[in-house]
Amino acid sequence: MQTDLLDLYKRAGQWCGEKVAGTTTLDSPTRCDGWSVRDLLNHMLDTQAYFAGSARGEDVSPPAATPPTLLTDDPVADFARAQAEVLQEFGRDGVIDKTGPALGIAFSDQLLHGWDLARATGQDTTMPDGLAEQAYGIIHGAFTDDQRQGVFKPELPAPADASAQERLLAYTGRSTD
Repeated sequence: MQTDLLDLYKRAGQWCGEKVAGTTTLDSPTRCDGWSVRDLLNHMLDTQAYFAGSARGEDVSPPAATPPTLLTDDPVADFARAQAEVLQEFGRDGVIDKTGPALGIAFSDQLLHGWDLARATGQDTTMPDGLAEQAYGIIHGAFTDDQRQGVFKPELPAPADASAQERLLAYTGRSTD
């Protein structure tokens, strides 16, 4: 299981990194309530720092509703460092066994925010093969209604013939319209 989760996180990180590299403006709005692309990128870095700290066993707080300023003038390098840190921390012997579903949630979070970024910056939003299905399998039903608040918007209906990506987006309250 460790290799699979590390590989999923790495693959999602590569895709997300491509979206970061394709970002040409940081002040554009996103579909995340009240956030610009800069805010979204800061949140993504904050989230990765949270998961890396958690993997080290630090007493870390979940990302705040207002992300701190972590982005430098080199967002691509910022993301590469953050992703490498998460992979390093979770790649240590026994960490995934001790942290339960944390890396699976980190993978799903990164994939979803990569989609948010792609959408906000006019890039291709098609997730790499198999990743949406894996993320949906990891997070679907993993959160109570109370836990969903502040993490996801209310679930949207998905058609019976929806793709894995459409089901994942609908489950997390993301509209493809």
